[in-house]
Amino acid sequence: MTAVREALPENRYGRSADQRADRKLKIIGSVLGVALLGVVGWIGYDYVGGKGLSAEMIKFKVVSDSRVEVHLEVRKDRDAKGYCTLRSLSEEGAEVARKDFRFDGDTDRIDQVLTLRTTSRATAVELLGCTDDGGASR
Repeated sequence: MTAVREALPENRYGRSADQRADRKLKIIGSVLGVALLGVVGWIGYDYVGGKGLSAEMIKFKVVSDSRVEVHLEVRKDRDAKGYCTLRSLSEEGAEVARKDFRFDGDTDRIDQVLTLRTTSRATAVELLGCTDDGGASR
């Protein structure tokens, strides 16, 4: 009896076409995965580290029928310049004051009490937003 071989001995004559295609797919998948990971990391870093301007209204105090004091804190890059817009509302919800606070100091944190002159008694103050001179609104 003679033994009949159905296939060539494994790994004797080099890799088969399927093995070469599998290896190429693994390499392409790895390269694309690393590129995707890099893009996600870059976007995350830019989102977290790229915020050069943020502001918070700490508190406000109605001093009289025509004045409101607002405690504002701005955190920014040292060289950033821009402004924050505040507005004051009456009990009915009408706007009774609006003020743009300009900041351009060489510090990374500004903590200041501002006075808004109102047209009638105010009951609320809102920080509408801040914009740096580069145009990025926060």
